[in-house]
Amino acid sequence: MTAARTANIRRETGETKISLAINLDGTGQSRLATGVGFLDHMLNLFARHSVIDLDVEAKGDLHVDAHHTVEDVGICLGKALAQAVGDKVGIRRYGSATLPMDETLVTVALDLSGRAVCVWNADMPIEMLGTFNTPLAEEFWRAVAGNALMNLHVLCHYGSNSHHIIEAIFKAAARALRQAVEVDPRGSGVPSTKGVL
Repeated sequence: MTAARTANIRRETGETKISLAINLDGTGQSRLATGVGFLDHMLNLFARHSVIDLDVEAKGDLHVDAHHTVEDVGICLGKALAQAVGDKVGIRRYGSATLPMDETLVTVALDLSGRAVCVWNADMPIEMLGTFNTPLAEEFWRAVAGNALMNLHVLCHYGSNSHHIIEAIFKAAARALRQAVEVDPRGSGVPSTKGVL
């Protein structure tokens, strides 16, 4: 396991320009400027509950809508996670959290398996939260899972408030990821019988 589990990702397309940095062994600090207020709110919660330091600056074609910015930040976060976790020697690999948010109950389970899978079972009762299109939450996490090469399962058991559902998902994903990247004091080597992830 390398001493510094950090990553810096830059992505520039015709639609977005993004700079993202993480420290897996941080304290949950964040500096966020995506231009999408609701996404900044969710990323702040994610950093706090994962105890991962997160620095994101994004400039996107928000005159169109927030889709490209939200998805591309997810791509960058996924790539950063994959880079920061490195060869995965000594980590727990798996994480899960079931988390309440008022009337909502959500479970997130994940595996840093090296295989990209996202199973999403979370319906949004309301499609718009201010200017944020709630289906973008799924787009964000699909982008994270695809680029972090992890299995990600999201299940909303019940809930009637879209804000609460999305917030619970971000917090539960953060808590699950916190477990998965944690160094296992009883483990050694890569946590797989194959010897590689």
